[in-house]
Amino acid sequence: MHSFAPLLLFCACAAATNIVITNDDGWATAQIRQVTDVLSDAGHNVVLSAPALNQSGKSSLSKTPTAMTEPCEFDTCPTGSPAFGANATNPRLNYVNGYPVDAAKYGIQTAGPRYFDGAQPEFIVSGPNVGSNLGLIVLFSGTVGAACEAAREGIPAAAFSGVSGSSVSYTTLESNPSGESTRAAHIYSNLTSTFVHALTSTPGPFLPPGVIVNVNYASIDNCPTSASYKWVFSRLVWNVFATDAETCGSDHLPTENEVTGAGCFASVSVISSTNKLDVNATLQSQVHGRLQSLPLACL
Repeated sequence: MHSFAPLLLFCACAAATNIVITNDDGWATAQIRQVTDVLSDAGHNVVLSAPALNQSGKSSLSKTPTAMTEPCEFDTCPTGSPAFGANATNPRLNYVNGYPVDAAKYGIQTAGPRYFDGAQPEFIVSGPNVGSNLGLIVLFSGTVGAACEAAREGIPAAAFSGVSGSSVSYTTLESNPSGESTRAAHIYSNLTSTFVHALTSTPGPFLPPGVIVNVNYASIDNCPTSASYKWVFSRLVWNVFATDAETCGSDHLPTENEVTGAGCFASVSVISSTNKLDVNATLQSQVHGRLQSLPLACL
């Protein structure tokens, strides 16, 4: 791991943000390719570094990447391909034959700096994951694990997950433009871009050290566009003894399950990158203040 001065780590600027995108579903899914395009179109400097195969549920596990003993997902690279590789026509799209944590490390330490003038990324987007990561499920999520690894390396990060869609190839974005997975990829990617803009577009630290933001998008059923959604500050699990950041006239935040089950909402929780549990009210308040331009709503 590398260590860096906090002021350098968390400095926001008006210019485009250097972003590494990763996930646990794999480098060739519709969701990760769509969010890469959307963030690039928004003016950010984006590099993708994700597992060669679906590695869902790998949490924070790590292994030494090795040459491919089978094709990459959706036959996007052949058996025998090297442990690290890139798309032939767009080398910003990178795969790692390892776990999500390993892909995040490669993006932070190797793939990203190639396009960031030798610097490390300013922000990590992990996801959007195919399927939600609500409550204590975060303990097993590779998408959350990758974001936590980034934070442990000193890079601000957020994990994004959505209820709708399936783990399908990016080619379905064109071959099945009206399918649920394509619609989910578009809606969730647009929401993610909105979140990234809110977090990174004003001066100051993106996030406090040692935390990540866990974002979950409700089903796209009855929510036809990203504009259908409202953002609600939340916590992983209910804790009657906890005092949270005061929002909506209460010092007890709703749980992620409550938020995403209420309709067209996106839950926004701040969790520790070490134990992946809810943080204290002080840290919640710092992130809550940073995200006012989303804007945040009440249930």
